[in-house]
Amino acid sequence: MLDETLLDAPEELARADRRGLLRGAAEAGARVRTAARHSAEAGLGNLRPDGRPRAVLIAGPGTAATGVADLLGDLAGASAPVTRLHPTGVAHAAGALRWTLPGWAGSVDLLLLATTDGTEPGLSLLAEQAYRRGCTVVAVAPERSPLSEAVDAAHGLLVPMAKAPYQEYDESAAAGPGALWALLTPLLLLLDKVGLIDAPPDTLQRVADRLDRTAERCGPAIATYSNPAKTLAAELADSLPLIWSEGAGAGPAGRRFAATLAELAGRPALAADLPEALPRHGVLLAGSFAAGADPDDFFRDRVDEPQALRARVVLLRDRPTGGLTAAPAARELALSHDTAVSELEPEEGSDLEQLAELLAVTDFATAYLALASGGHG
Repeated sequence: MLDETLLDAPEELARADRRGLLRGAAEAGARVRTAARHSAEAGLGNLRPDGRPRAVLIAGPGTAATGVADLLGDLAGASAPVTRLHPTGVAHAAGALRWTLPGWAGSVDLLLLATTDGTEPGLSLLAEQAYRRGCTVVAVAPERSPLSEAVDAAHGLLVPMAKAPYQEYDESAAAGPGALWALLTPLLLLLDKVGLIDAPPDTLQRVADRLDRTAERCGPAIATYSNPAKTLAAELADSLPLIWSEGAGAGPAGRRFAATLAELAGRPALAADLPEALPRHGVLLAGSFAAGADPDDFFRDRVDEPQALRARVVLLRDRPTGGLTAAPAARELALSHDTAVSELEPEEGSDLEQLAELLAVTDFATAYLALASGGHG
């Protein structure tokens, strides 16, 4: 159950936020600026690449690295394939994870390592393997970590991860917005340098500004009725979110939203891109998750039963209204099954600015759901 009174009690939210989820979301813009400065100090701005890599490979553990790979792949588009190397191992622990380069990887490929930890022996072994194959290695990881030494031995480039100024590293923050932007920003600047995406320093400055403005609109002091993140959190109470995305950057934002809802708020959610979301999730709207669904035994006592989840569509779009869009069909399908629709569409701007706004609003909404649901703060 969601305690909606907590949403409009900023001091109680702050006390409940033991993992710093709201603080991390509020400082996303500052993290972008710090990461950009670390990138410049590491020499990214002085790189003179010979040309575009044939392929970009990304390795790293957890939700943050997964989100980085997804976002970079979407932004690069057809410029070059961006592939995440999935870890194997007997447990999701730094010492147990292993990564392997594909057989075709070689001197014309780029390996990116992204981690908030830096103690993973598997990533150090991967850097050594890449060096033997002739791959260029670039890592974003904590400074003076074992991985930084391995990257240096592989003649690669390490960009120190931008840390939050207020706390030491906390495992629970690895899925939060601070970790995402700390890892993503240097790699955006790098792929801009090699010509795969358009993300020069001035664009990232505007991204940081957009994150700051969104944080002002979504912060704990802003009342629910005028706060898009609190409103979304309240709308998703006791629901199964079906996150339908449309537009180049909305897909990764939707998938990240579903992942952080599960990991940080303990809430199940499903994500899909439009128009494929319509047949993929249409049966859910007509089945037991439908708003009007009711069990056969209508007269049984329900007092002690938990409230059933009902589907709610969350429509994420990163394009202005108009043009070729599946949004009207999505609304029609949802409403024909008495299913409510929440919509998020960013203000106009560059692709990265619009993406940043979607990520910021959904990160704040995840934090509010986690805190107001109890037990996950």
